[in-house]
Amino acid sequence: MTETMIDLPGVIAKSDDTDFLRELIQDAAQRLMDIEVAAVCGAGHGERSPERENQRNHCPGRRLRSNLPRGGYRPRRWDTRAGTIGLNIPKLRKGSYFPTFLEPRRTAEKALMAVIQEAYIHGVSTRAVDDLVRAMGLTGTSKSQVSWLCEEIDERVQVFLNRPLEGDWPFLWLDATYVKLREGGRIVSMAVIVAVAVNADGRREILGIAVMPSEAEAFWSDFLRSLTRRGLRGVQMVISDAHEGLKAAARKILGSGYQRCRVHFQRNLLARVGKANKPVVSAVVKTVFAETDRDQAHARWREVADNLRDRFRDVAKLMDGEGVKRSIRGIDRSRNEHDVLAYMAFDESLRSKLHSTNPLERVNKEIKRRTNVVGIFPNREAVVRLVGALMLEQNDEWAVSRRYMPVEKLTGVCDDAHAATMIAAQ
Repeated sequence: MTETMIDLPGVIAKSDDTDFLRELIQDAAQRLMDIEVAAVCGAGHGERSPERENQRNHCPGRRLRSNLPRGGYRPRRWDTRAGTIGLNIPKLRKGSYFPTFLEPRRTAEKALMAVIQEAYIHGVSTRAVDDLVRAMGLTGTSKSQVSWLCEEIDERVQVFLNRPLEGDWPFLWLDATYVKLREGGRIVSMAVIVAVAVNADGRREILGIAVMPSEAEAFWSDFLRSLTRRGLRGVQMVISDAHEGLKAAARKILGSGYQRCRVHFQRNLLARVGKANKPVVSAVVKTVFAETDRDQAHARWREVADNLRDRFRDVAKLMDGEGVKRSIRGIDRSRNEHDVLAYMAFDESLRSKLHSTNPLERVNKEIKRRTNVVGIFPNREAVVRLVGALMLEQNDEWAVSRRYMPVEKLTGVCDDAHAATMIAAQ
């Protein structure tokens, strides 16, 4: 059987202090590969066993680990925090073997490494990124290497972000998160827009991303037009936080209805209440959302607003729709009511997925987790590269997961043109 003990005294004896850790890792990795290959073959190296299913390539005269035979191994460089380690990966007669600890990096991880390298080379990385670069052993990277890596990732990301959109997409979620990047010699904050939609087959997909200076109507309109040029159609409702620019753009470009995120609206309500009264107000407002009938929900909304008016005037004003942008005809007192309860127009089985931007919450958290590692991006392209790679992988995960919505209910929604017109009219 393959030996699993490391000759620690021997390693120390033949290595100086600076190389000790590297030698130790190399020896441990080589033995780990021996164990994994033995498990794949069904028997250890040189062991006779009826359970053996595969053989290593024949290696006459097995030599010391530091000078392994050429025919039965494939050399591989492994960059670690202890430095670059030379590995010899065993070859098999049937099939191939690749060590589990050298599992190929996913696209998003490659993108993160590319962005960090690019930031380092252009001298715009923060101290945290500098430390990370040294820890990852990337200081010797050249501009040509970074350029090659970026081109490889950009090609895949751009194909994904510019793919044609086929069929109807009845529900579209939009949200933004902010990152910092260097532009025009200064550091600016940019909005990263992510669009998620459900198709007629009930599956979620990432439709696209964009990096915009702000969330003004003009930028939202440009982004939505880019989606329609790729084939986006059949959108009956857009779900997002309270963005007046987005709401106007969705009405003009998509002709769709609008659902204001219920969760964000409740947070806005409770921000107008003292800490001691938050539980009471929250419980009262939730009675609106407990209604299953659309008309009763609207009636309950107005009843709750009237009951809270004397003690919590600011809460009642927000429920009435006051405090929002004025139109030519004055304030539409029912605007917030209809925006927050728009999801009630659809079948009850769909409502839990439509009343908020929850489908995007996990996505945005992952974006923040990865972008915080970089800190300040060198340019917009680097943001698109990293976020686009993350979205590509998320889209692949959704493609093999359960349907997000039942197909039979979505078929009825897509076929009911009258309902879509009524939702948009709100």
